[in-house]
Amino acid sequence: MVRIKNRWLLVEFIPVDDGALALSEKSIWAAVKQSVVHNFGDAGWGGVGVSLSVKYYSPTTHMCILKVGREYHNTAWGAVTLLNSIDGRRVVPHVVHVSGTIKHAQIAAVAHNRIVIARLRARANRPASYRDSYEDYLQTSERAITALQD
Repeated sequence: MVRIKNRWLLVEFIPVDDGALALSEKSIWAAVKQSVVHNFGDAGWGGVGVSLSVKYYSPTTHMCILKVGREYHNTAWGAVTLLNSIDGRRVVPHVVHVSGTIKHAQIAAVAHNRIVIARLRARANRPASYRDSYEDYLQTSERAITALQD
């Protein structure tokens, strides 16, 4: 029996405009597909498309976990890096972490969520000890991330 090996990409989509960035897992998948086809052709999509899936997306922190086959993770990584808009909204993709297991992707996602929430609190001039909706979000997002299955 052959084991299928995957890579997990943790990506943050930083919005260029100050407006709200309302994306969905489906729109992210379609944008990555379009980027792969545009930059790497049908051969690139033939390799990436078999295993590409969006496992998690948070509209609050704009964090996304992508799963792709090990052989073509560099192609998917390049396509994500070359993205400049999703659904007509300009974004700057930042690949935060690439992992071989979902467990390490989950650990990196939870840690990076805390960094993004600290950034949002600093922008709102809220101390870290202040109990706000972000604290509830951190707890629910941590549960959602750790519940992900391969």
